[in-house]
Amino acid sequence: MTTATAPDKAALKSWLPGFFALGAIWGSSFLFIKVGIREMHPVYVTLGRVGAGAITLLVVLAVLRDRLPRDPKLWLHTALYSAIGVALPFTLFGYGEQHVSSMLAGIWNATTPLVVLPLAVLVFRTERMTVRRAVGLGLGFVGVLVVLGVWQGLGGAQFTGQLFCFAAAACYGVAIPYQKRFVADRAESGLALSAAQLLMATAQLAIAAPLIAGAPPAPTSLSGEVIASVLALGALGTGLAFVINLRNIRVAGASTASTVTYVIPIFAVLIGVLALGEHLAWYQPVGAAIVLAGVAVSQGLFARRRRPAVPTGMAPELTPSARV
Repeated sequence: MTTATAPDKAALKSWLPGFFALGAIWGSSFLFIKVGIREMHPVYVTLGRVGAGAITLLVVLAVLRDRLPRDPKLWLHTALYSAIGVALPFTLFGYGEQHVSSMLAGIWNATTPLVVLPLAVLVFRTERMTVRRAVGLGLGFVGVLVVLGVWQGLGGAQFTGQLFCFAAAACYGVAIPYQKRFVADRAESGLALSAAQLLMATAQLAIAAPLIAGAPPAPTSLSGEVIASVLALGALGTGLAFVINLRNIRVAGASTASTVTYVIPIFAVLIGVLALGEHLAWYQPVGAAIVLAGVAVSQGLFARRRRPAVPTGMAPELTPSARV
């Protein structure tokens, strides 16, 4: 594929609407989590969303006449990835939002690439550390400290909630390079692999949820708002979002599609303010901007115009399980 025919040169109108739709869908996921945990245990919110997401992708598979993977070894890798990259982080964000705003959870989600990089370099050996990436990593770490407001002292329920959210991002940091090492190069379609991940996560949570949270709530005991939020999390944020992201990658290119990372926190903050009346301390958006700047530096975003082709190293893994 030549530079002239690369997907990154596609007309803006062919991919920009889907790009912002994806940012809005993933950014609104934190709102839906916040509403869901009002009446449901976080683990049941996660079970509901992955179940709805799995059904959505199975329908898409049927329409496209695609099929699930058949290799038992791949299903073993999927089982591990689903636990670390889907079931656990989705649930941790739910626990986190019991103590912090949906906006702050959206900001913490943006730290994922900063966790991915050192693990990809040191553990999975799928990436190479460079001076640029080290600078970006250091800048991102400074941003994390600013978001935490470390000069005020650490502790309390909000700090606990932020730790849950950061732990969720850390789960993605393990799962994304693992997926790249053992799953991403498979011949099966990305749609089939994602459907398999959500099916496996649904099975895992169906076993774990009653052990962790007891019997599930009766659907008749839940408000329509909560039920709608959990279904939207699954069908939109965990199902349809993948289809949109896959199209963005094919039309605009992986490099361009990956920059949705910078849009998600913006939508999360706007939706949190407008829908829930949430408020941020001044240093939290400032820290978020520093974090995103660190991500941009580490991914070489500022250098792309000076180079003919710069792989991001992160883009192929931007599946719905990598973004809440």
